[in-house]
Amino acid sequence: MNFIKNNLANLLTLANLFAGCVGAIHLILGDYQTTAICLILSSIFDFFDGFVARAVKSNSNLGLQLDSLADMVSFGLIPGLTMYKALEPFGNEILGLHLPFDISYIGLLITIFSCLRLAIFNLDEEQRYYFKGLNTPTNTVLLFGLYYAFKETGTFGFLFENSLFLVLLTVVTSWLLISPIKMMAMKFKSKKLQDNYPKVILLGGGIAILIIFQIVGIPMLVIYYILVSLVFQRQLN
Repeated sequence: MNFIKNNLANLLTLANLFAGCVGAIHLILGDYQTTAICLILSSIFDFFDGFVARAVKSNSNLGLQLDSLADMVSFGLIPGLTMYKALEPFGNEILGLHLPFDISYIGLLITIFSCLRLAIFNLDEEQRYYFKGLNTPTNTVLLFGLYYAFKETGTFGFLFENSLFLVLLTVVTSWLLISPIKMMAMKFKSKKLQDNYPKVILLGGGIAILIIFQIVGIPMLVIYYILVSLVFQRQLN
């Protein structure tokens, strides 16, 4: 019984990893719906592994390392592959120039900076009530959400039909992952409304965006989250 109690959170973390691996395979195959389902499952497992660890008091250094390694696949490799797939149709051409390599490999910068961000997060003890930089799951929702909405509805065509815009998106989101900008975490320090205005605004606006725009609203929600975080920088501590 103690073995199950001590390792239940780790099993959930490994389930996150498994879902991420399956999602990455189906992304390569062009099965974006299955990848979307796998990312949802990974997010659920990623949330509950920490919740369970705290509930049964089974936090451990092993669990911490497993969590980052699993996130590296689900929320590091998948967004990198997403940008790789998005840039793949352009071959080695950008701005009329023919490069000696396919520009799709530039998309893997996302994976590199996701790895760096996860390592920094593990060493940073400041980020209790806020994130420093954009966290990897949110970045994954943004990038895969944009690509999925484009594939399903044709929205954001201006972005995915322009290699320069995609490269700029890759560079900007890579920087956001390790930036010093404070990003809101949905952790409440108190029950007082005045202490939680930014979170209330984020939740209210986020729900409205999803209701109005549905699938297209998923990446828009992340952009809204970034904007709200920027507006309330002083309140995030």
